[in-house]
Amino acid sequence: MKPDEISRPEKLLFPDGITKRDLARYYDRVAEVMVPHVDGRPLNLERYPDGIEGRQLFTQQAPKHFPDWIRRATVEKKGGTVDHVVVAKRETLVYLAGQACITLHNWTSRRDRLDRPDRLILDLDPSVDDFASVRLAAKHAGDLFGECGLVPFAMVTGSRGIHVVAPLKRTAEHAEVAKVGKGIAAVMAERYPDQLTTEFRIDNRGDRIYLDAGRVRWGHTAVAPYSVRAKPGGPVATPLAWEELDDDALDPRGWSLETLPQRLDELGGDPWADISEHAKGLAPARKALGIG
Repeated sequence: MKPDEISRPEKLLFPDGITKRDLARYYDRVAEVMVPHVDGRPLNLERYPDGIEGRQLFTQQAPKHFPDWIRRATVEKKGGTVDHVVVAKRETLVYLAGQACITLHNWTSRRDRLDRPDRLILDLDPSVDDFASVRLAAKHAGDLFGECGLVPFAMVTGSRGIHVVAPLKRTAEHAEVAKVGKGIAAVMAERYPDQLTTEFRIDNRGDRIYLDAGRVRWGHTAVAPYSVRAKPGGPVATPLAWEELDDDALDPRGWSLETLPQRLDELGGDPWADISEHAKGLAPARKALGIG
């Protein structure tokens, strides 16, 4: 499927003029770098049939009208199963854009080993608009990841925060990885109590950045790398080179579906292209954090 083959390509999805065709062309353009990050992962689809100012559909079960060539991952859940969409090729991304799917949210594991995550994600969620503090917190997280024997990667989310991500060997179950993520968040909050918190209740956070280590739990998802966000201008969740965290001009919404392809051209590809080559086990992290 090609971008011009989707239904109602001129349908307006964003009030600033971005259409379904624009969305489909973006996903077609970035598929080469995006598909390796989402391939095999069950997806939740954030869809806006009437545009981002209309109703949101957060879809887990692949709709019955989706064609057979769209791959699925069957996941057992309470009361039955759910067939999640899985992206394995460019055409799937284009088709989903044609279904007004603006944002993809992916599991941290893949369908061949659903019980073994290959990503640990720490989501830095600010309470106030102070992105310099978020960048600093991400660098602190990277230091602690290193102390734990993990290799950190960073991504601006296209919203307000940063994800700090460590690739993992698929040797631990979700609960074990979640325990390490929770331990990392606890140590960071202890080291920087005035800036960071693990407090779940928003009212108790004050101006502190919330350290969300829950993305790795079974069935939970995180925004997929290179996904467009349902916000004015179509900002994109953008993987970074680690040193970009030192740039005072870095903006969590700094790239959009219009500008991200040019960034890839200028960089010569995906800053996360080799992320899986840095996968580590959790034994050093458990030792560093004192987790049995």
